[in-house]
Amino acid sequence: MNELTIPQLVARAANEYPETEAVVDGDVRVTYAELRERVREATGAFVGAGIEPGDRIAIWAPNGLRWIVTVLGALGAGATLVPLNTRYKGDEARWPLSKAEAKVLFVEDGFLGIDYPAMLGVDGSGAPGLPALRTVVTFNGPARPGVTAWDDFVAKAASPDEADARTAAVRPETVADILFTSGTTGRPKGAVVTHEQNVLTYRAWTDRTGVRAGDRYLIVNPMFHSFGYKAGVLACVMRGATMVLQRTFDVPETLRLIEQEKITVLPGPPTIYTALLHAPGREEHDLSTLRLAVTGAGDVPVALVRRIKDELFPQVVTAYGLTESSGTVTACSVDDDDETIATTSGRAIPDVEVAIVDANGKRLPAGTDGRILVRGYNVMQGYLDDPEATAEAVRDGWLDTGDCGRLDERGNLTITGRTKEMFVVGGFNVYPAEVENVLARHDAVAESGVIGVPDERMGEVGRAYVKLRPGATATEDELVEHCRERLANFKVPREVVFVDDLPKTASGKIWRVKLKERA
Repeated sequence: MNELTIPQLVARAANEYPETEAVVDGDVRVTYAELRERVREATGAFVGAGIEPGDRIAIWAPNGLRWIVTVLGALGAGATLVPLNTRYKGDEARWPLSKAEAKVLFVEDGFLGIDYPAMLGVDGSGAPGLPALRTVVTFNGPARPGVTAWDDFVAKAASPDEADARTAAVRPETVADILFTSGTTGRPKGAVVTHEQNVLTYRAWTDRTGVRAGDRYLIVNPMFHSFGYKAGVLACVMRGATMVLQRTFDVPETLRLIEQEKITVLPGPPTIYTALLHAPGREEHDLSTLRLAVTGAGDVPVALVRRIKDELFPQVVTAYGLTESSGTVTACSVDDDDETIATTSGRAIPDVEVAIVDANGKRLPAGTDGRILVRGYNVMQGYLDDPEATAEAVRDGWLDTGDCGRLDERGNLTITGRTKEMFVVGGFNVYPAEVENVLARHDAVAESGVIGVPDERMGEVGRAYVKLRPGATATEDELVEHCRERLANFKVPREVVFVDDLPKTASGKIWRVKLKERA
């Protein structure tokens, strides 16, 4: 059977690995056979709730068994997943929910001390400004006006036969997910990806990285991100690996889980491995089961890769991808040497092309820096209901990543720069325009320019250069708090620098390149 839909992967895992632990979530453990039954029940619940093929469901919750069951159940019903960053504030979540016309939203009450429905103003009459949203389902809280308890949601499930019929109708070309990613304007855009694209991409990813049956994979990457969801959940289901879930990265808890659960695979940004290497008391834990680390495309020092291999993982692999490419473009293999792994992001996965071009779109020879283009089955269908942005990003089948890099003679890709304006904080993309728009809403701010500056722990953090209005006053703490109230914490500038003027381009726009030079 050549599975090209995610429900087919679930069925195959249950048939081939029925007694293998599928998910370990705290004290709860379920096998692949049990996972299939829970997913089947959830599919029936979606059918019973009137969710039709192509409807969008959103999930705004941390890593957990019910996250996995909900998502796989929705996909089995032919619905489309729209995951939301758990650190979003109400206004940030409202845009993707509105744009996708999500019919149902799933939340976990009290995660990070947040009342998610309250941030959207949910009450008995619905959610203001979200007319398509029928209900909010809480994984762990009681029912209340506008919010349905999980047990009540599944209690109204359609029959197993109806659920199975719906699942059988899911096709490879059915849209599986819409992951929203910020653009240079700061307005998130939804990348549309099908079941087949996901299956083919992560079949290639697991082939290249070596994730396999019997692995015990610690998913600490958030599952609202493609790294946690696609390279985590989907990869494990595809290979019959065990998913051990951690809600947020916490070094002592990570060390405990590695030892207790005999973890073999732990992907994540370089900051995770740096934190583990410097963790007090690390030597008190048995970490001998660790086999494979998979990290992102940032430039990882060769010395760090060697130390990770010497002290933590026998095998380290680097990779590169973006939301618009189903999450993956290139990857090293476990057979590559330390230098290749540390200084490149590996080669394109099979049947995917990477080209380096100049400003006129002309291909450049190996060793020459230029713009990175990608073509293949992994390139998104387009941005949701945004043909103009889609046409700008994908031309003649080639996805313009907005990143810069070079290829060596063997086809290994080295990332030399990102989109001029974007920076990455702890693995999350931040676009200056969004932060600047929030700063502009403060009465004292005349204009601002935001850039990323190096940070040992997070890779980069935001620095805001701010020009105040004549006669106005504001403190650094005041502006940081202003942003914190309106933005996810990774977007909040860690530093504010007050200036008399900001560098401008000939067209009058803030010249962030000059700010980077100043930094």
